[in-house]
Amino acid sequence: MSTLLRLATAGSVDDGKSTLVGRLLHDTKSIMADQLEAVERVSADRGLEAADLALLTDGLRAEREQGITIDVAYRYFATPNRSFILADCPGHVQYTRNTVTGSSTADVIVLLVDVRHGVLEQTRRHLAVASLLRVPHVIVAINKIDLVGFDADTIRGVQKQVSEVAAGFGLTDVTTIPVSALRGDNVVTRSEHTPFYAGPALLELLEQIPNADSPTQEQFRFPVQYVLRPQAAAVDPALQEYRGYAGQIASGVVRVGDRVSVEPSGRPTTIAGIDTADGPLEVAFAPQSVSLRLTDDIDLARGDMIVAADSAPEPTREIDAFVCWLAERPLKPGARVLLKHTSHTVQAVVTEIGNRLDLDTLGGTPATELALNDIGRVRIKVASPIVAEAYATSRRLGAFLLIDAQSAATLAAGMVASTTVEEPEPVNWVI
Repeated sequence: MSTLLRLATAGSVDDGKSTLVGRLLHDTKSIMADQLEAVERVSADRGLEAADLALLTDGLRAEREQGITIDVAYRYFATPNRSFILADCPGHVQYTRNTVTGSSTADVIVLLVDVRHGVLEQTRRHLAVASLLRVPHVIVAINKIDLVGFDADTIRGVQKQVSEVAAGFGLTDVTTIPVSALRGDNVVTRSEHTPFYAGPALLELLEQIPNADSPTQEQFRFPVQYVLRPQAAAVDPALQEYRGYAGQIASGVVRVGDRVSVEPSGRPTTIAGIDTADGPLEVAFAPQSVSLRLTDDIDLARGDMIVAADSAPEPTREIDAFVCWLAERPLKPGARVLLKHTSHTVQAVVTEIGNRLDLDTLGGTPATELALNDIGRVRIKVASPIVAEAYATSRRLGAFLLIDAQSAATLAAGMVASTTVEEPEPVNWVI
């Protein structure tokens, strides 16, 4: 098992995400002495008796003044058993777009729920995001249990709510842990105040939980980012014939001599060489950045894709997808956008809005537009073929962005549901 785990925190405003992260950093001795002194000084200036550990992650001035998290804060910490990259995501509905960003690469999402309030609309939204982004593991930390006197019945009631909502989104790997981020109960060590809870503390679970499936287990996919024709070829005859295709392997493994296909043209060829800054390789795997040489002289450009010959996906001009709408202005049918998929950016039109996710019923309701933070199902036509795959098959080849052509602002994060668009089908919010 890899020693590196990527995790993200989410939840509603004031559920204690930043405090929990601060507690993890503090109790694992992952903060510098001067950082802790600064936090203690600011806390004392506010009249607090103890250090406000949330200040360890809320670094923006506006965050500290308002007492909320606005942007995603990335932190790194380690224990003797594992290293972690942590994304502390905002809880306010206005910043759901930041939560989508922080959760998109996570192996685990830690969702906080205030035991006094139970499951709220934003809790449902974050569980929906976890489902749509196919985050492999979900941990629900039922926080502030000290404020209800560690009452077992109250905690079990919230656990039941969480289980029902998670099941509605098709989430199967969900673990609940009662915690007090402020006091440290069940965060790093198990608490004597919760004898009814027999599971591990949060950090214990994070150290044990397996990583997501490795991209090397998927089929070989290599989006071309740049065509290399060294400038030194003008003075070095040995480089005159060099043509390499640089990029990052999105998934799978490639070896010298492998038969591959160049998409979307479908031209077959063979890998002649694999080059890196440190020298040639015989084999490379995701997510390495390499330059590939081919045995045939094929005209490739940025956005083309080199794939395993025996599993080449069918290029498509139309996709059925889920999107998290991130822009202030609503999305309406007929909207012209840019679609960025791997290294390929292409003009596109949103031809149809099928349904919007109803966070109360957990089902789809007909919609004529999508507003800020809405999650909906759409159909998109692109001006030139893209080599996309269903998000359920590949998180890397099934993800895309919608971009405003004039401002270059990101409008939506998308997940491909299907590349075979025929007759409309019932919405299934479980990807």
